[in-house]
Amino acid sequence: MATKSLKARHNELAETNKQLDILSGGVFADGELPRFKDKLSNIGQYPLRPKKLEIFQINVGYMCNQVCEHCHVDAGPDRKEIMTKETMQQCLDVISHTGAHTLDLTGGAPEMNPNFRWFVEEAAKVGIKDFIVRSNLTIIMANKKYNDLPDFFKEYNIHVVSSMPHYTRGKTDKQRGDGVFDKSIQALKKLNEVGYGMPDSPLKLDLVYNPSGAFLPSDQAAMERDFKKALKEDFNIEFHNLFAITNLPISRFLDYLIASDNYEDYMYSLVEAYNPAAVANVMCTNTISVSWDGWLFDCDFNQMLGLKVASKVNHIKDYNEEVLNDRNIIISQHCYGCTAGAGSSCQGTVT
Repeated sequence: MATKSLKARHNELAETNKQLDILSGGVFADGELPRFKDKLSNIGQYPLRPKKLEIFQINVGYMCNQVCEHCHVDAGPDRKEIMTKETMQQCLDVISHTGAHTLDLTGGAPEMNPNFRWFVEEAAKVGIKDFIVRSNLTIIMANKKYNDLPDFFKEYNIHVVSSMPHYTRGKTDKQRGDGVFDKSIQALKKLNEVGYGMPDSPLKLDLVYNPSGAFLPSDQAAMERDFKKALKEDFNIEFHNLFAITNLPISRFLDYLIASDNYEDYMYSLVEAYNPAAVANVMCTNTISVSWDGWLFDCDFNQMLGLKVASKVNHIKDYNEEVLNDRNIIISQHCYGCTAGAGSSCQGTVT
């Protein structure tokens, strides 16, 4: 397990507590932000409860070759939190008998975990129907040891879900750093070359869009048409689906909102766009999120805020699906992001 200095741990805890205070406070210049739990109470959904488990999402480490300004994981090259082989084995033991049909590997850049390929190879043996790897694309071009990832993904029929902020260079590089767009295009071409994203191909390639500023994503279907048209005409690139995901007010994005004096406006935008119809399908109701060190969370966003599941079973080594299914899901003001407009999840809109 990765170790940190006491100072680093103190600073990380202080930052998390500061963000929780901001989110739970909800007090603004002209009054108090409506409580998310009250919205749920109004439709008879509080406390929020889990449904049948469908997705087992594992964060195998916060290390990444990029430092994106909106990243809710606060990932980057300097992050040392990496899931060990021992914790991976504990996850495999659970995956072999879980009721979930989807295994979702995320990071950071999950491919940077030194045991990533071993984990994929072993997980492929347990009969998961949909095996997702969330790739930032540029990792494929980052180093020679990653250049064969498209072939590796194909060998294990991995469903590749890739970050793509925009179909233009300027907007992508502004959000993710200089040169990211060109490397992403190169990586998409390599994926297309082995069959990913091609019409009628079983090798699934989906893209993920996050807004670059303090605003909500546009209509997902319309954006998908724009992305497909632009990438096909400009680069002859194909992909299957576009997922539009709302940026939740945590981690780097929360820091950005506060620094740019956009926090109040953004939170009010989320509240005004609240859609009670989206509540039924929020991802925390059918997903378990596992952190790099094996702790269990209702979702990836709660993981970043340190909000472990409200259950006596809260670590992968003690996993018990029946006990976990009898918990209340932990919510806070950031949950407005998952119920705004058409709703938002790791699989895009929910309504």
